[in-house]
Amino acid sequence: MPRTPSRRRLLRGAAALAPAVAGAPLLAGCASGASDGVGPDGKVTVELWHGQSDTGRKAVEELVADFNRTHPRIRVDAGGGGVIADAMLQKVTAALASGSFPDIAYVFGSDLASVARSPSVVDLTDALRGGATPWSGYWPAAREAVTLNGRLRAAPALLDALCVVYNKKLFRAAGVPFPEPGWSWDEFVATARRLTDTGRGVFGTGWPGTGDEDTVWRIWPMVWDLGGDVIGDDGRSIGFARQGVRALETLERLARDRSVYVDPKPGGEQMYQVFLGGRMAMVATGPWQLPDITGAGVDYGVVPLPGYGGPPVTISGPDTWTVFDNGSARSRAAVEFVRWMIQPERDARWGVAAGSLPLSAAAERLPRWRRHAARTEGLPVFTKALETARVRPVHPAYPQISQALGEAVVAVLLGKRSPADALRRCADKADAALLIPR
Repeated sequence: MPRTPSRRRLLRGAAALAPAVAGAPLLAGCASGASDGVGPDGKVTVELWHGQSDTGRKAVEELVADFNRTHPRIRVDAGGGGVIADAMLQKVTAALASGSFPDIAYVFGSDLASVARSPSVVDLTDALRGGATPWSGYWPAAREAVTLNGRLRAAPALLDALCVVYNKKLFRAAGVPFPEPGWSWDEFVATARRLTDTGRGVFGTGWPGTGDEDTVWRIWPMVWDLGGDVIGDDGRSIGFARQGVRALETLERLARDRSVYVDPKPGGEQMYQVFLGGRMAMVATGPWQLPDITGAGVDYGVVPLPGYGGPPVTISGPDTWTVFDNGSARSRAAVEFVRWMIQPERDARWGVAAGSLPLSAAAERLPRWRRHAARTEGLPVFTKALETARVRPVHPAYPQISQALGEAVVAVLLGKRSPADALRRCADKADAALLIPR
């Protein structure tokens, strides 16, 4: 069996866009000087850093080839950037500092606020809101992930959602009913306890334990369900001081029962290997993991995340196509490419290949996606979850908030701190980050 990649390894000026807003071709009126990106043959070359590997890279290259064939005045160079998507933030940051950056980069949604501080990032508000697919037709999570201070600072590139995947064989062997939509976190904890068999090395569930974003983003749906938020209404303090303690108490119960496998490796890779090996009953994950689960021969089902009694909620971790200003001609060509990429037909192709979800309801309705969903067990559950999915805020302090909460989660999972103490320390660090002028 191949080593299971993390989700991220399967994969961060408005005036130049005026022709798009007016409905005219994006390349109309391009200057012919080489400094503006137009070659002697009149063709504009756009540099794309996509950071994809394996199937994701192949899918991007096929789509780029189709675009180049149908847009003779533009050539997209899909060299990739020389790094995987995990390292794109560092690569882009260094490129912006040196003044030699690409036209388009694949930027994680959680990194967008940091990148968008650069004046070289193109504002896509008018270009996307005036695109072929109505902006309101994209899922709310896709729209919110690229919105900063009311402006669209990137185009959505990839969409996912968290649900619980469970091993039917282990449930049957333990005589435990399969989970159903509307279940609670109390039921999740009790189910994990019943399915844990320390003698056989079987865990009820798992949780990443390195304190990274993979550790943190799984707890936000719990916070939201309890009525909290990442950042408080005043913008100067966290919005989960009380709700975070309750969520951490749930993790503390799992740890106390010894029913949770705490993965010490980044990306949750060992956790997924335990699940694929038939020694974990439930794992909160996204659609990117389904190909490996199917390939491992696991008889599985998918159910929405548990809740605390509030409306159903999950989290989506969208990634983005961020456009940079290398002159008006290159900017227009880059925008034309990303608008082409996120249209339903290309989006469905990309989603099927990349193990992600459709960006819009229009893409979800296409026959290509419907066929894919019909032959992939549980995929419609993930797509349905997009209706109530939320995203992390596009805020420059988010990385510091995430780091502080990650430390709290790990401390509780390892029994080093109580939920209240861990959250108090988290609040001190996160609140201090929010007070820094941006």
